[in-house]
Amino acid sequence: MSRSEIVGTVKVEKEVLSARVSEFFACNVFTEDTMKKMVTAKTFKAFKAWQENGAVISKDQADEIANAMKEWAIGKGANSYSHWFHPMTGLTAEKHDSFLDVNGPLQVLERFSGGKLIQGEPDASSFPSGGIRATFEARGYTAWDPSSPAFITDAEGVKTLTIPTIFISYTGEALDKKLPLLRSDAAINKAAVELLTTLGKNVTKVFST
Repeated sequence: MSRSEIVGTVKVEKEVLSARVSEFFACNVFTEDTMKKMVTAKTFKAFKAWQENGAVISKDQADEIANAMKEWAIGKGANSYSHWFHPMTGLTAEKHDSFLDVNGPLQVLERFSGGKLIQGEPDASSFPSGGIRATFEARGYTAWDPSSPAFITDAEGVKTLTIPTIFISYTGEALDKKLPLLRSDAAINKAAVELLTTLGKNVTKVFST
């Protein structure tokens, strides 16, 4: 039996797209331009400061961004969200949750808070961690990576808001492939800025490609 037969296949509905790529390019991506239109100028400025300089955003600002993401995703036909990460397995992993929240007896509403956007808690016992530990100690957290935009995935007509995250242990150790990449990029930026400053250049940040 082949690997594809064991895993199975996912059917994707064929869509008839416009001949002009510019009309549908990134239509399912929560771009910065989209966010800018849906949140206040103060919140967007705080988001950019967090994204570029690591400045912490407030809970209210995180809630505003999360609500904007939820409204955008629901408008695209999604009813759930997923923290998407890259554990050290050679594959990707996801933790899915619904936007639904209990609002009273037999009452629910669509709600998505900043806390749920920024942090999730999948079980880390199923993923390589670089050591041996008991299952009850396997606490792993997903944390939103603002350097990558959220997007909509569509599998067999089920649309999900997919949020790129890092996967980290409760002690701060990387459990994925993305966090080491981000840390390496930060180290390159720090070293390059120090070198260019020493050479008399007025530089505050270097972007590696």
